[in-house]
Amino acid sequence: MSGADAVRFDDATEADGPDRGFGPDRPVRVVLADDQALLRAGLATILGAQPDLEVVGQAGDGAEAVELARALRPDVVCMDVQMPGVDGLEATRRITADPDITAGVLVLTTFNRDDYLLESLQAGAAGFLLKNSRPEQLADAVRAVAAGDALLSPEVTRAVIARAVVGQGSASGGSPAGAARGTGDPSATGLTERELEVLRLVARGLSNDEIAAELVLGRATVKTHVSNVLTKLGLRDRVQAVVYAFENGLTD
Repeated sequence: MSGADAVRFDDATEADGPDRGFGPDRPVRVVLADDQALLRAGLATILGAQPDLEVVGQAGDGAEAVELARALRPDVVCMDVQMPGVDGLEATRRITADPDITAGVLVLTTFNRDDYLLESLQAGAAGFLLKNSRPEQLADAVRAVAAGDALLSPEVTRAVIARAVVGQGSASGGSPAGAARGTGDPSATGLTERELEVLRLVARGLSNDEIAAELVLGRATVKTHVSNVLTKLGLRDRVQAVVYAFENGLTD
């Protein structure tokens, strides 16, 4: 990736998430994790100014972030990468692996690096945002993660595929997102023709709204198709879907 804002929320592609009914009467509960107290205070001010967002805890390192995620049961943890002791990537792994923690993790970093991006996604983060993003982008990103969506921009998609090409997968030797490998034969996927169309568009980095416009479908119908694709292929999220499509020759 290149450029200060290569991962842009306004290009983000959302995964299928439930409508959890957040609003002023049920604000999104947020924990902030960053070793810089001044930066935490700034983030808290930005998010606290939103009527539907509430900062319920702040952590100075990854270990404390995990503890607060367990104790406070937030909806979202905004996680810095570079922190002393347990860093943000390891903390993300612990949070997403804990069945008692339901919070989504939004990784915030100053560094526009592919390795941070890919490791964050491998660790189970639902989104990746640069700290120089605009305040409204941060607030919208927190809302999206709370709603169960995943922030996956076209730039992120290209980075995932690039890593798949060079074979830099997970620690287990798999593809970057741990995506299942298929036969390369579209007919063997068990997907309908429409679902294959949707998968190809997901692999291009299109959002649900963009897919709906491309295929002249309702947004809810697209969400259903995406959900069916993930279920039938045994994939966790859109990141895995992108890698699956690439590895099986389903990209344009």
